[in-house]
Amino acid sequence: MTMLRVTTFAGVTLLMATMAQAKSDLVVGQQLEPPHLDPTSAAAGAIDQVLYSNVFEGLTRFGPDGSVNAGLAKSWDISDDGLIYTFTLHPDVTFHDGTSMDAADVKFSLDRARDETSQNAQKALFDGIESVEVLDDLTVKVTLSAPNGNFLFNLAWGDAVIVAPETIGEIKQNPVGTGAFKFDAWVQGDQITLLRNENYWGTAPKLDKATFKFISDPTAAFAAVMAEDVDVFGTYPAPENLPQFEADPRFQVLVGSTEGETILGINNKEAPLDNVKVREAIAHAIDRQAIIDGAMFGLGTPIGTHFAPHNPDAVDLTAMSQHDPELARSLLAEAGFPDGFTTTLKLPPPSYARRGGEIIAAQLRAVGIETEISNLEWAQWLEQVFRGKDYGLTIVSHTEPFDIGIYARPDYYFQYDNPEFQALNEALTQETDPATRSDLLVKMQTMIAGDYVNGYLFQLATPTVANAKLRGLWKDAPTQATDLTGVYWEE
Repeated sequence: MTMLRVTTFAGVTLLMATMAQAKSDLVVGQQLEPPHLDPTSAAAGAIDQVLYSNVFEGLTRFGPDGSVNAGLAKSWDISDDGLIYTFTLHPDVTFHDGTSMDAADVKFSLDRARDETSQNAQKALFDGIESVEVLDDLTVKVTLSAPNGNFLFNLAWGDAVIVAPETIGEIKQNPVGTGAFKFDAWVQGDQITLLRNENYWGTAPKLDKATFKFISDPTAAFAAVMAEDVDVFGTYPAPENLPQFEADPRFQVLVGSTEGETILGINNKEAPLDNVKVREAIAHAIDRQAIIDGAMFGLGTPIGTHFAPHNPDAVDLTAMSQHDPELARSLLAEAGFPDGFTTTLKLPPPSYARRGGEIIAAQLRAVGIETEISNLEWAQWLEQVFRGKDYGLTIVSHTEPFDIGIYARPDYYFQYDNPEFQALNEALTQETDPATRSDLLVKMQTMIAGDYVNGYLFQLATPTVANAKLRGLWKDAPTQATDLTGVYWEE
């Protein structure tokens, strides 16, 4: 934008034209650092927070409202029996190293994800793929073993992005994708830098550079935002600071919803937690609102099952596990534990877990259940709890979208093994009729609530604090992502 400035010195008028340059770089604050940079071989959401849509793209992608949109596939046809998906790819797409992205790369990516030796954290997304065929450079035919109403949704996950065989060996340290930004550098323990992809096939991004700064401590996060050392901090870790930012004209505060069902995870195979009455007692000992107020400063929506409240198929089941300490003590007595018992409570780093853990421990103690609290780093939590199943209770937010299907996996970390639920999940996978799918989802939500598989706490809110001049940020988090493809500075 050109501005004319008129200045007078001793009767001489000078016209000075100055060009106001819009800012084109961005510093993003993020609490957790990725363990590596391959979204197709790890469960860590921090990888997608940096790379989803920015560096890597899939055949489909999530929009800011959670809708499934076209990605590298510009269109697709589905056979009448729901078994064959024929994808037509966008032409002239290149990876960041200059090589072309074609149907062979799609086949490589999907075959790698579903291979017996696959390290993909969401391998179950690809279980129904029977074959992947290259019809020509821009056409891929995917044949399923059974109809799957979630298939296009599954392909939008960060775990399903398209990668190239030529660069897969270095992907954990040097990710090469097709996105609007290309990886530049990673200073471990500090930051990751992305640069604008000048050869991007889609709508060109407005930013030239983005730096993700890793700031784990909430106090340090507050200081960095206040000093304007970072321009935006998604999933801001200290909600008690939000009123201060809201009152400061330099900032904007966006409070959105996430796919994060925050639960008190229960090991369903460990005695006495294998007793449904004990799990029900735990559920009634919990005061959700006290946890939301105490740990999240009021941010969060109570849940009574593992399903996002904003989903059209959600059913409110919070009444099944209302706060009732007397009922909790009665259930413990019925289960043979009139004097309570002791179990472990292993907590990962996020503040919702550490703060919430102290509150829940006090609530459980009030009905006779003592907890031995262990504060774990993420690597320890993944090793002991998620993979090792060496725990009684834990607190974690499941931020994967539409993930009620994890309850159909008996070897998942909370070890819930219910053949009836597994049959419902299988029926859901094969069903394409929206009304029938809704009925199945209500049954599934109700079943896990009635089995008290876990203590269902709240849907995680996502507060974002940003410079007031930033535009194009996602308010909600339908997946774990800091999508910068539409972000720009207002002039």
